[in-house]
Amino acid sequence: MPYTPIVATLGYVLSTDRRRVLMIHRNARQDDQHLGKYNGLGGKMEPGEDIAACMRREILEEAGIECLSMHLRGTLNWPGFGKQGEDWLGFIFVIDAFRGEPLQENAEGTLEWVELDRLAELPMWEGDRHFLPLVFDADPRPFHGVMPYRDGRMQSWSYSRL
Repeated sequence: MPYTPIVATLGYVLSTDRRRVLMIHRNARQDDQHLGKYNGLGGKMEPGEDIAACMRREILEEAGIECLSMHLRGTLNWPGFGKQGEDWLGFIFVIDAFRGEPLQENAEGTLEWVELDRLAELPMWEGDRHFLPLVFDADPRPFHGVMPYRDGRMQSWSYSRL
């Protein structure tokens, strides 16, 4: 059977001093699979979009800001991650320049600037703790990881860098 994941973006918007990151606290919908967790911004790619256009659109929709500069930091394959066990393939970006003032909240929850050195203290998906250091480290090479999930739990984690 062919592998047909849901293709999505996940973006981390840096403050101008590069010490904080804009995160969403998913606290708005009781039926949200991510309820209570902090996450980057992003979502599913739409037909006719390239992955960069998807990231720009998602940041505009979720934070109300326009991406001026962004960098692909890696890709992540999440087999079994979806609510019904769907597979996801994510393209992970850092947005280091933007225009506008970020929204304070959206339909998913509250947007918060979080100090980079405090990220590990936040409630988040277990797997995020493994790949987030790669998003923000000084190594310029993108990472490419696989993180299988089963029943909402990470099973393993591996990655390579090119």
